[in-house]
Amino acid sequence: MRNPFRCLISISAAAALCVPAIRLKSATGQAPARSVVPSAAQIHTLKITVLSTMLVGDTAGLGEWGFSALVEADGHRILLDTGGHPETVLQNARDLNVDLFDVKEAILTHNHWDHVRGLMPLRREMMKKNKAALSLAHVSRGIFYSRPSPNGEQNEMIGIRKDYEASGGKCIEHTEGFDIFPGAWLTGPVPRKYPERNWSPGGKVQTPSGLVEDNIPEDQSLVLNTSKGLVVLTGCGHAGIINILTYAKQRFPNHPVYGVVGGLHLFAATDEQLNWTGHKLKDFRVANLLGAHCTGIEAVYRLRERAGLTRQSAIVGSVGSMLTLGEGIRPGILAK
Repeated sequence: MRNPFRCLISISAAAALCVPAIRLKSATGQAPARSVVPSAAQIHTLKITVLSTMLVGDTAGLGEWGFSALVEADGHRILLDTGGHPETVLQNARDLNVDLFDVKEAILTHNHWDHVRGLMPLRREMMKKNKAALSLAHVSRGIFYSRPSPNGEQNEMIGIRKDYEASGGKCIEHTEGFDIFPGAWLTGPVPRKYPERNWSPGGKVQTPSGLVEDNIPEDQSLVLNTSKGLVVLTGCGHAGIINILTYAKQRFPNHPVYGVVGGLHLFAATDEQLNWTGHKLKDFRVANLLGAHCTGIEAVYRLRERAGLTRQSAIVGSVGSMLTLGEGIRPGILAK
């Protein structure tokens, strides 16, 4: 990564791939309209529970290369990503006594297998009790683009979509930010102000403009406007966590950042990149960091130091880790 202070290249995946107006489409037609007008709605009760990540922080659960988290906010429940192996989130939910049968909506942050393979196993299992369970998937434009390689198609979401829609599920594709429910804003494609390049190199994506480097243009995050400040939930953060926070602050100016939860794809980052990211997190006054999945263990510690956080406020995420408004981060015993 080039020094961001010398070279700030403006990259906007949304500008390259989106139409001017929001289009919310599924295979069966136009999605129900919802307000996208900015509001002062705030979330007053929040619990985010990690259901899939690399580490297990207690005696219950299974670790994997993947990510999933359940959001419970003011009576709303939504699942962000579905893990990498078909049964991991199912098993971890059982072990943690988390009931997913009444969760109707899911957010898929991007196309990678370690975030989407659990969707159909979860849908099939939950449908046994509730036909509407996980029947709506919020995705961002670009998630269904072909990812060709010498070994064939690499985008598993193309096939998963067919199975999902055959089960009665609907995909809603977002080209812009969108209010999922009051106080919960889905970013859609994130403008790339800074050259963070938080993706693994070498992939190609077939876009309307042609075959180009796959910078995961559909990468999206969930921003929760709470009574204590913004909580940003990422899958891998391929758009770059600083780009994501910059975009979130445009939507919610003058709001402090209470928490960042999820994968930040910094496990292979250089010291220079980690130092820059940590200092930027400090500028945003991030109060809590639960770095899971592809963030990297050493990266969490480096960000903790540079962002001026503590052992209690910057934690390596594990299965069962939580962030709440009342307690902040509730880590597993391994990560304390």
